[in-house]
Amino acid sequence: MTAERAGDRLFRMSVAGFAGVVPLAAAALAWQLARESASTWKTFGPAFLWTLTWDPVADVFGALPFLYGTAVSSLLALLIAVPLGVGAAVFLTELAPKRLADLLMFAVELLAAVPSVILGLMGIFILVPLMRALGSPYGVGMLTAGLILAFMVLPYITAITREVLLTVPRPLKEAMYALGATRWEVVRAVSLPFSRSGIVGAVFLSLGRALGETMAVTMVIGNTPRISAALHDPGYSMAAVIANELAEAASDAHLSALVAIGLTLMAVTIVVNGAARLLLYRLEARG
Repeated sequence: MTAERAGDRLFRMSVAGFAGVVPLAAAALAWQLARESASTWKTFGPAFLWTLTWDPVADVFGALPFLYGTAVSSLLALLIAVPLGVGAAVFLTELAPKRLADLLMFAVELLAAVPSVILGLMGIFILVPLMRALGSPYGVGMLTAGLILAFMVLPYITAITREVLLTVPRPLKEAMYALGATRWEVVRAVSLPFSRSGIVGAVFLSLGRALGETMAVTMVIGNTPRISAALHDPGYSMAAVIANELAEAASDAHLSALVAIGLTLMAVTIVVNGAARLLLYRLEARG
């Protein structure tokens, strides 16, 4: 028994150490980003977050155009992908024959494995000309980036929602059918309410994926640091400006500003994940 207890203690300490690596790595990353961007925060202060100007030549930097581009493109992606993903998951779970559902899920999972740069190329050669044909003056822009992001996060929403819908207890659905309910009524009254926590988790997971996406967005968003209400106008995202300008940063101030944007993106991701966790707790508390 003593040997077993010692082994259990060693196992518990080892697993706890493995788990502790994750927050330690995140804290080390945040500390490094904060240290490298300290001069930007010292020069501009919190106003860095709501300053519109981004001028590396004059060493004037503001993150607001990139915050706006990241938020708008990500929200556009969710507005497009969530109804499509949830609808596809409902079809695969409730309506499609098993063989067809398995085949379509294989295609969905395969789509999730496609590298983002390949999707960016698809955007350049297919989506951008299509947007021009539909009246967009540039083809690239915020709406194009939102569509590419929607295409990227759609497999995650579909796959996770389907897995959650499969956990709905069959007796609940059979009871509804016995009362004369239609399939739509069963989905609306049983499947979706039972799965809402998992669906919300899938949406926020996809949002985190969209916020941090770099290559595909960089290739189609237009890379113009300005704010425009027109969705067809070019924009910029936080990940895109880091990818485009980090290697070309000629001054310490420029490099520090880019690292400050990286720190801001990390903070936004943490806030989004925290909000998702709080929302899930509330949904679970309501039962």
